[in-house]
Amino acid sequence: MNKFLRFDWYTLSIYLLLVGIGLVNIYSAVYDVDNTAISTGFMQKQLIALGIGIVLIFLFQFIDIKFFERYASILFMLSILSLLGLWIFGREVSGASSWYAIGGFSLQPSEFAKVAVALAIAKYLGGFNTRIDRVKDYVGALVIIVIPSILTIAQPDPGTAIVLLGFLFVLHAEGLPSYFIYTLLLLFGLFILTLLIGANFTLITIGVLLLFTYIYRRWRKVKKALRFVLLIGIMGAAFTLSVSYIFDNIFEQRHRDRFNILLGKEVDVQGVGYNINQSQIAIGSGGGLGKGYLQGTQTKGGFVPEQQTDYIFTTVAEEWGFLGTALVLGLFMMLINQIVKTAYKQKTTFSRVFCLGFACILLIHVGVNLGMVVGLVPTIGIPLPLMSYGGSSLLAFSIFMGIYLRVYYQRIQ
Repeated sequence: MNKFLRFDWYTLSIYLLLVGIGLVNIYSAVYDVDNTAISTGFMQKQLIALGIGIVLIFLFQFIDIKFFERYASILFMLSILSLLGLWIFGREVSGASSWYAIGGFSLQPSEFAKVAVALAIAKYLGGFNTRIDRVKDYVGALVIIVIPSILTIAQPDPGTAIVLLGFLFVLHAEGLPSYFIYTLLLLFGLFILTLLIGANFTLITIGVLLLFTYIYRRWRKVKKALRFVLLIGIMGAAFTLSVSYIFDNIFEQRHRDRFNILLGKEVDVQGVGYNINQSQIAIGSGGGLGKGYLQGTQTKGGFVPEQQTDYIFTTVAEEWGFLGTALVLGLFMMLINQIVKTAYKQKTTFSRVFCLGFACILLIHVGVNLGMVVGLVPTIGIPLPLMSYGGSSLLAFSIFMGIYLRVYYQRIQ
């Protein structure tokens, strides 16, 4: 097959389109007619990151995918060391010590840790000759996910931790039993329920559900299921009692405020809830076709703080309207779909798992970021991939893309 045709030009084109749309909207978000030096400075840094990213994508096409598999463990250890180093050399930004200051630039190692974790999990699962069907064989993969998650939570950077925990869905796709995912969803539901109605009412709810389950299972005479349900009930009750401690002592005040506003326990459109309120106004004002490039009143008025980063989607919605947002969402769907399709065409577990990891990271980033800007989830600092301002994020996703394109190229070898 012709080498030119074997390359995934389709995915690369989507990547360039999303980055291009991001650049255009970053410029609009920071543009100031009275001080164009501000927008020029933002654009220069983002273009430098893009340039480095494109060079890396190009270079990766000459590196055999086995190289990444061979050195995945080393790359993972380096990423862990870079996260640990933040305790000594890290620079605090917005209340989190998540950055290294290098000259006039900042580097966020947690962004690159996502790539390292994807490679490490792919290598670990690739070490098994067949599909894994024993839970204990997933312990190593769980450790790979949990260690960097804990380190990022400690910064504190809960957003990255949530993204990393998303790799559990990759493990599920590779055979991890469904009850792991169901357990996580149950714990999340209990967490939200406890915040809404309190621990006492949540415990009563659990007790009532257990009682009905006991009566139903006893009628069906399923004793083994009864023991399992009782164990789940005890674990659920214990977790419920710990929610208040977690919320009051581990979460910071800004995180508690955001949860309270999201759950409707507080109304603060001028304080902590200001970002979400202004974001919703900007999105709603865009209408079908938008107000036009550089014409967004919310954007030009600077009503949405840090709009060029986590809230870049509001610029798209206000200035390009429903048409622009549909285009962006369509491109992300096409990108994720193509990566998943490529994953299941691979002959090796390593390549398949890496592609699934890349797709999972993209999906969680897009889903959580859009949930943030429309007020469905608290603001937790997750950028919109390839579009939000931030050199570390753009570089990390460019590295993801470079390795993926090499995987695609070698798919028939």
